[in-house]
Amino acid sequence: MERKCVECGDKLIGRADKRFCSDACRNAYNNSLNKDGKNLLRNINNRLRKNYRILEALNTKGKTKVKKETMLKHGFNFKFYTSQYVTKTGSVYNYVYDQGYLPLDNDWYLLVKTEVIL
Repeated sequence: MERKCVECGDKLIGRADKRFCSDACRNAYNNSLNKDGKNLLRNINNRLRKNYRILEALNTKGKTKVKKETMLKHGFNFKFYTSQYVTKTGSVYNYVYDQGYLPLDNDWYLLVKTEVIL
């Protein structure tokens, strides 16, 4: 029985357990398997990156206060963050990786940067 490439159907020569005729076919096959979820992940990661760049640009000193209007003007989306930190007093910081923000009174936000040790 002649074995064929899973992706393109060409004849396979070589090992008995070989499934693809080339690296290009193997990559194309695996990319097509993962395609559905990739767009969603790509869009979310792009949004997180944009939020991170905005926080980084607005918070040059490690801790600062900015108006919500300023963050929105730069394109910040408050729905996308990577984690939350709740203090003992109940304050909730939202974080985009190591850049965090805390809502204050009158549409002000406290921006903070946390040192991450890996």
